Amino acid sequence: MHRFALLLALFALLSGCASQRVADDGYSAEGRASYYGARHHGKKTASGERFDQHALTAAHRSLPFGSRVRVTNLRNDKTVVVRINDRGPYARGRIIDLSKAAAARLDMLRAGVVPVRVQQLAD
Repeated sequence: MHRFALLLALFALLSGCASQRVADDGYSAEGRASYYGARHHGKKTASGERFDQHALTAAHRSLPFGSRVRVTNLRNDKTVVVRINDRGPYARGRIIDLSKAAAARLDMLRAGVVPVRVQQLAD
């Protein structure tokens, strides 16, 4: 019984990963990403929810709230999927602001700002 539950959980995890395909007509861009964390933790985002630096979320200037995007660090090819829940970035030349957790997944905490590719995922 325990093996069956484990197998079922593994299948659910794998099927969830397979469903993350890039939207054919969705947003795609390359530019620079930064992250924001402790100073903003707990404050309201533009969507009305509280910012959680430990969640996989991001700020984008125009994508609809709730959109999911795949962000790829072009220096090391690491990727993360985040949900848009805020507006920004407001710094010139940047296309997305990531939560600290998302930045950690991309291994960009030390650099602070890195070149990325942002691709909107299909619903």
